[in-house]
Amino acid sequence: MSPAPRIPGTVAEVLGSPEGPEVCAFFDVDGTLVAGFTVNIYTKEGLRNRDIGVLDMLRMLSLSLSYQVGASPFEDVVQEASGVFKGRTLEELHELGGQVFDKKVADLLYTETRAMVRAHQERGHRVVLCSSATSMQVQPVADHLGVDEVVCNQFEVGEDGLLTGRLVEPVIWGEGKATAAQRYARTHGIDLSRAYFYADGDEDVALMHMVGNPRPTNPGPGLTKVAKRRGWPITRHTSRGIDGRESLVRNIIGASTLGPITAGAAAFGLLTRNKRKGLNVITGLWPRLLIEAQGVRLKVVGEANAAARPAVFIFNHRTAMDTFIVAAVVKTDFTGVAKAELKKNPLFATIGRAMDIAFVDRGNTESAVATMQDVERLTEKGVSIVVSPEGHRYDTQEVGPFKKGAFRMAKSAGVPVIPIVLRNADEVAARDSMTVNPGTVDVAILPPISLDDWELDDFTERIEQVRQQFIDTLRDWPTEG
Repeated sequence: MSPAPRIPGTVAEVLGSPEGPEVCAFFDVDGTLVAGFTVNIYTKEGLRNRDIGVLDMLRMLSLSLSYQVGASPFEDVVQEASGVFKGRTLEELHELGGQVFDKKVADLLYTETRAMVRAHQERGHRVVLCSSATSMQVQPVADHLGVDEVVCNQFEVGEDGLLTGRLVEPVIWGEGKATAAQRYARTHGIDLSRAYFYADGDEDVALMHMVGNPRPTNPGPGLTKVAKRRGWPITRHTSRGIDGRESLVRNIIGASTLGPITAGAAAFGLLTRNKRKGLNVITGLWPRLLIEAQGVRLKVVGEANAAARPAVFIFNHRTAMDTFIVAAVVKTDFTGVAKAELKKNPLFATIGRAMDIAFVDRGNTESAVATMQDVERLTEKGVSIVVSPEGHRYDTQEVGPFKKGAFRMAKSAGVPVIPIVLRNADEVAARDSMTVNPGTVDVAILPPISLDDWELDDFTERIEQVRQQFIDTLRDWPTEG
């Protein structure tokens, strides 16, 4: 297979560029890494949580309108707006910023821009988030992406350790951002002629002119005009910010197939007097139909490896759609493991009973033992178990630490573990949202792993070896099973 062409503005271009920290890549945040404007999100959350008062909110709206009509410069507006945080500590503000990021912003990160960040990191480049937003908004993004360097507006702290209600001068905006980037480059010995800058705002033109590799990303009309005139490569991303109504329609179309399929499955189960055969009709059809209705295509390698049944199938968990993706691959004769709290959800509890899902209370040893016994009974009937050893979803490409539960189940039941590696799932869906975008998800089913010779003393080491298989597969994707 020939390598991807190194078109400017693509991951392939970056991966083919010179290595080393001498190359710097600046990334804007709002509109470039994040779909939308974080200030709007933080303001809404602050108002909802009463961290920002109604009067403060009205004053901020007035300042925004003043800027939009040209009556006040941006620098004055953000200085005045920062007054709402006067008297608080920086640690308190950053903790609040992290909470809002996890709750509202993380799912808005463009997977395409994140891929560019990772490509630069892989080449050992110096990656810097360069934004006119405040540290409360920018630092959580940097932490999430593993970026150590940040150039953004900082809150002024008084001698008493409390915020003064002002930003550190000069405010970073427009030409001020370009000046701040120049200052950073000079301090760190960076040659801007070799640097990259990814940004969307018309106010970012000044810094675009200064770097050797300007990369307009989702550019506004002004930046687009300049980019076209100067021949700068323009990229536009669609993995986030899709019209929710469009995704909702696709969800409804996919969900609407469940009724007829369930009716047919129930009839088949009654006819054959076998509940599992009826369930297989549902699991064999509905997950794939739901995914296809969303415009998602699965590209699977190693399908033959899934034939070793029963087994404990384990997968790396990224998005709310992962379970449907894995179900579409495993297809029949399987169930799952879920946390005990979900038994309180009437819908999930009903599905759980029908599917023989094993509910486990992670903090209760007796519950864990009972789950093991349930798993043994199910595998004796030829039913496989699907579970994520990470325990919860990770919105990164990294593979989180594996818990021992899935492997103990397999050892106890005397069945193999079959790894299912998901790649690109976060390009079609976010971590905590059912909003789905059309695209292709790569799935690799690895060969079964026997636990017959595993001993309790070497469980931790053996599990880490399995986790390493996930990491290696994601790094060097197989072309066939």
